[in-house]
Amino acid sequence: MFYRKNLPGWERAMRTIGGVAMIAYGLFGMPGTMAGYLIAGTGAIAIATGFLGFCPMCAMVGRRLPSP
Repeated sequence: MFYRKNLPGWERAMRTIGGVAMIAYGLFGMPGTMAGYLIAGTGAIAIATGFLGFCPMCAMVGRRLPSP
């Protein structure tokens, strides 16, 4: 299934960078805790939305990129 991208390029980059930081903090800053794993999982979701360029929550509220 193909989704229309609803994230601009700068936000995709920031989500990817933020996701990497969240994974690093969750696994190395809070090792072995449930909160650390939760933060790392959230970081993985942020990276996925950054790579795909589609955010389901943004789509639910009707956010769209301007058409070229």
